[in-house]
Amino acid sequence: MPVLLPPALGLFLDVLRCPTCRVRRLRPEPGALRCAVGHTFDIARHGYAGLLTGSRAISGDDGAMVRARDRFLATGGYARIRQAVARLAADSAPRRGTVLDVGCGTGYYLAGVLDQVPGAHGLGLDTSVRALRSAARAHDRGAAVAWDVFRRFPLADGAADVVLDVFAPRNPAEFRRVLRPTGRLIVVRPTVRHLAELYRRVPGTITVDPAKEQRLHRAMAPCFEAVVTERVEYPMVLSGRQVLDLVGMTPSARHVSGADLTGDGLLPDRVTVSVLATAYRPR
Repeated sequence: MPVLLPPALGLFLDVLRCPTCRVRRLRPEPGALRCAVGHTFDIARHGYAGLLTGSRAISGDDGAMVRARDRFLATGGYARIRQAVARLAADSAPRRGTVLDVGCGTGYYLAGVLDQVPGAHGLGLDTSVRALRSAARAHDRGAAVAWDVFRRFPLADGAADVVLDVFAPRNPAEFRRVLRPTGRLIVVRPTVRHLAELYRRVPGTITVDPAKEQRLHRAMAPCFEAVVTERVEYPMVLSGRQVLDLVGMTPSARHVSGADLTGDGLLPDRVTVSVLATAYRPR
């Protein structure tokens, strides 16, 4: 039986563009989206649209990483970050505005924004099929599309009121293109203090480069101007299971061995959460 068009995805038909043609709109057909010249893209039974063409990105979260992320986020460990993102977005998003979450993962932060802004609708982009299965169902006003942040987004110019980039790769030129002139970009990234206790004790975990913040400012400067930056920092007490999930949901999972995570007394029971959340306006 053909997959029906998810209602939330239907809200984006006016701004979605065929990734092959780049300019033609997509119209729904049973189980798919199709442009006027026949380029066709499947709608998965899990509810997301697969718009990626050509070679597939391989950097997205795998199933184990997504399960670890779901378990960890369900504990509320990053709830304060989610609240900060939602607060910054709510300051800019119209009541019936459009929110784009680039590198949305499981849709956790996008859902938080949509809860804060009644009437707004959201679209998440990610390369991970496993994560998109969750993102497509994270909120009744949220849709999801398979896409690579480093390619031109399958969206019309000025389609979004708010763009979110939370712990995700960045594409400033595309952020600027799809953002309305009065819109806001919200970027969340870790400081060098983030999870430092974990990095010091678990071999193979990926640390934060001290020069990363300077690179961010250089990359954003041609397209955006910072409006406000909030630091979200707090201690977090962890159980052994939570530590395993915290490592397992990040790229560090690909570099840390099981032996590194099972040594007696190795895993910390408390870590520092420390991130910066900046709202930018287009130049």
